[in-house]
Amino acid sequence: MLKANILIVEDNRIVAEDTRITLKNLRFGVSGIVPSGEESLKKVEAEPPDLVLMDIKLEGEMDGIEAADQIRSRFNIPVVYVTSYADEDVLERAKITEPFGYVIKPFEDRELNSAIEIALYKHKMERKLKESEEKYRLLVKSMKDVIVRLSPVGKLLYISPSIKEFGGYDPESVIGNDMSKFIASETDSNRAVELLPKALITHQSGTFEFLFKPKDKKPFYVEFIYTPILEDNKITAIQLVLRDISKRKLAEETLRKSNERFRTIADFTYDWEYWIAPDGRWVYVSPSCERITGYGPEAFMNNPGLFEKVVHPDDHSIVACHFDEKHGRETLSPIDFRIITRSGEVRWVSHVCQPVYGADGTFHGRRGSNRDINKRKQMEQELQQARKMKAIATLAGGIAHEFNNALMGIMGTIELLQMDSSKGERRDRHFAAMKGSGYRMSRLTDQLLAYAQGGKYQPKDLKLDDFVMETLPVLNHDLGPEVRVETHFSKVSYIKADPTQMQMLLLAVLTNSNEAMEEGGSIKITAQNKDVDEDFAKENPGIEPGRYVCLTVEDHGMGMDEETRAGIFEPFFTTKFQGRGMGMAAAYGIVKNHDGWIYVDSEPGKGTGVRIYLPAISTGRRERGAEGVKQPEIELNTGEGTILMVEDEEIVIEVTQAMLEMLGYRVMAAKTGKDAVHMAETFDGLIDLVLLDIKLPDIDGRDLYPMLMKARSNFKVIVCSGYSIDGPAREILDAGAQDFIQKPFSMAALSEKIKKVLE
Repeated sequence: MLKANILIVEDNRIVAEDTRITLKNLRFGVSGIVPSGEESLKKVEAEPPDLVLMDIKLEGEMDGIEAADQIRSRFNIPVVYVTSYADEDVLERAKITEPFGYVIKPFEDRELNSAIEIALYKHKMERKLKESEEKYRLLVKSMKDVIVRLSPVGKLLYISPSIKEFGGYDPESVIGNDMSKFIASETDSNRAVELLPKALITHQSGTFEFLFKPKDKKPFYVEFIYTPILEDNKITAIQLVLRDISKRKLAEETLRKSNERFRTIADFTYDWEYWIAPDGRWVYVSPSCERITGYGPEAFMNNPGLFEKVVHPDDHSIVACHFDEKHGRETLSPIDFRIITRSGEVRWVSHVCQPVYGADGTFHGRRGSNRDINKRKQMEQELQQARKMKAIATLAGGIAHEFNNALMGIMGTIELLQMDSSKGERRDRHFAAMKGSGYRMSRLTDQLLAYAQGGKYQPKDLKLDDFVMETLPVLNHDLGPEVRVETHFSKVSYIKADPTQMQMLLLAVLTNSNEAMEEGGSIKITAQNKDVDEDFAKENPGIEPGRYVCLTVEDHGMGMDEETRAGIFEPFFTTKFQGRGMGMAAAYGIVKNHDGWIYVDSEPGKGTGVRIYLPAISTGRRERGAEGVKQPEIELNTGEGTILMVEDEEIVIEVTQAMLEMLGYRVMAAKTGKDAVHMAETFDGLIDLVLLDIKLPDIDGRDLYPMLMKARSNFKVIVCSGYSIDGPAREILDAGAQDFIQKPFSMAALSEKIKKVLE
């Protein structure tokens, strides 16, 4: 419901429109907007408003003061001047028209609202005063507010009976006192002393707030509306209306504190908070925007187009669609997008915003928040990469297992053919070529298993600097003639590692550096102890706090861009040509298998640095290295006895059975775990040894082993698998199995392994 209908007399269209919007927000109706005094008279006559907001300087021959005088005298409609004039002559002219208030441009909504409310109230009071004295007295008695009449010198001539309930005073007892009796603050009292004489001079009404001093209660805030009373154009008294505004002051103070809390929270929040007006202006930006974007709050508020500049070009469409959503009253769904900071850095932010409405449903704009999620995005990408690498590693391990089974059939058959064929130089050359290809494929499966984080066969205590110096002469033939290797070592701790895999790791990294330096150059290898703390571990997912030996290999080659660096550890990723590139993937798996961490730092044209962190062991914890399981080619050892072979691959069964029979053993083959248990339980004779595969169609080797031992407790078992010794094979060995042999194996290696276990 509208509080009053108001006519705006203003020749500046923009100011008039702003005033209209303000009045609407304050729940006042606007009967019209006219630019001149002449038109204001016509409009008032045709459609009388409740009040006129009058500018002094207007277009046309009649200014605002003259128009206000006629409106006041002819139509008895209150006029409030809204002007930027402060000239004394102009004010003196304006006084004659008996305006109901002044509002100086520019003004706050609250100031305008107060002036209008006071003017309307004053006008209402004037009408009431013109009514009969009896009606006036009845009205005064019924009011909760206190009516006071002062003499021109400030003494109380009259005070309404409501002062009893209002302040605890008997009306008769305070007559003759001045207003200072009711004012608790000396400052407010002095202000009142200055204000009332001014009202006598200017004939103006107004309002004044002060802390009221009741008789037997705590002081509270009141507002008095003062109006000079004229008789024969002379002020005979000043009438006041005292109103309790303690609740309003409490609400204002609560709102002020709330606003202060909001501003404090917004100013100190880690997120970038903002408020955008309906016209697109940024009316508030929190200081955190400078930390996130490099631009201060003023930059956004002075340049609304800056936000579009900050948003990454590839994400403009996402942000545009988000802001184009029809604004209901619900918070819009969060979106993530990239920004370009003042320094040119690309960062991720998470954005959420909400439309803001007034009590009357007016749309006031949007408030929102941008949170810096760059670190989270990096961790998500690293986690996604880690999951991808783990999935590929699982695939690589499976491929290596199947490949080794196939190689077992191929290489075993070649060896059997070689033994059955007549000797000859041409024959030996062909068999050597086939064996060479087989061993080359076997090395590829070693790399696959290394990437799959398996194959740590012989962990030993290694002093990394000594190991590098001993290994470099073996690897030098793989480097270009124009490439030289420099070493710089500090005193480093021991590590526990598989020497063969460490050699594979060093070769992979050196080969990568060698290929990056097409015109030759130097490769620098350093090693030093490093203590990794919690902060370093948090910033670099994948490494745990602790003591490490850091091996660094640096080259001055062509370097890598970000995309190449991100894919360097993926199997068969290469910048050369398709089909190569297992080396760095194997390096990644070897480092991970040794509980280490590997990082590549590189930029195009600035070379590459590979940093490898391997856990250090103290001198007191050093242990003797495990015995090797890969044996050199030796003389065949024949034997006798019965061997139960548990294997599901037909070609592996045929080749291994032929090898065992040629070595003098009797062979029983079981293709499933169930068959193996049945043979162990029902065979009448002695079973000297079990060759146990891990991957069977019905029972996992880890579960089958205790079932076999239950059937015959004297079993000796050699675990045989295309997988590495790590994982399920190690679990079976820890449970009591005697040894491990990895496919593909030679007849000599098999005979030596059986001899070792049976003896």
